[in-house]
Amino acid sequence: MQALNFPEYSFRFKNKENKVSIFDPIRKKFVILQPEEWVRQHCVQYLIVVKKFPKSLINVEKELTINTLKKRYDIVVFNADGSIHLIVECKAPKITINQTTFDQISRYNLELNATYLMVTNGLNHYYCQMDFKNECYNFLEDIPNYIS
Repeated sequence: MQALNFPEYSFRFKNKENKVSIFDPIRKKFVILQPEEWVRQHCVQYLIVVKKFPKSLINVEKELTINTLKKRYDIVVFNADGSIHLIVECKAPKITINQTTFDQISRYNLELNATYLMVTNGLNHYYCQMDFKNECYNFLEDIPNYIS
């Protein structure tokens, strides 16, 4: 797989029927290794190792309904009170992050009301903090570390 703009992490892999899978420590199972999954697993490790978020507050690949449409978010990080701290949208490295990507995560956030948003294709990372009062987001250099 392609080198990404994240620290190096060690992953568990398995090969079955010529398909490589990577172990997801959040879902606690092996999932088929696709380019977007490679980015997702690096991002999960970044949140756990660098940003110090407990695994118990991280959720991966869950369905949500927006205007009767079923969608799947990549990563959500909860606050201890159950509110949503962060939504992460992961794209494959070959996908250019553009306004459409931000529109997608913004639509998800209409439903989820996260304080922070992160969009990444593994090579470029964008971080935003929501300004609910002015109905916009402000770009940040990074998301804050977990504070217990």
